[in-house]
Amino acid sequence: MSSNSSMRTPLGRVRGLGSARSGTGHFWLQRVTAVANVFLTIIFLGVVISLFGKPYAAAVATLSHPLVAILMLLFTLSGAVHMRLGMQVVIEDYVHHEGLKILAVMANTFFAIAIGAACVFAILKLSFGG
Repeated sequence: MSSNSSMRTPLGRVRGLGSARSGTGHFWLQRVTAVANVFLTIIFLGVVISLFGKPYAAAVATLSHPLVAILMLLFTLSGAVHMRLGMQVVIEDYVHHEGLKILAVMANTFFAIAIGAACVFAILKLSFGG
């Protein structure tokens, strides 16, 4: 077989990228965050339900506990990463104009970072009694 009978497209040969470039890592990270989100969501709901009807001071005291704060941070970060990955798949599958696709993926990343940072800030502020 000659080297020109490759299954790669000409652009793929020039870039030297295979079809699986970073897809496997993306696939596994999405699955891992999905499984983590199941457990972290159950914990989050447990915390929220336990605070139902309690005064603000009790909520602050609960959320100030280091273990609760760490679990809430993990819930927030795992959720933000999973949200970004899932939305990226939707954008890549349904936005066909290359320039618009790049802008949408960038906006998606900035949005996930902004949401994650705002949640982390709120949790840390509550946790440290600010």
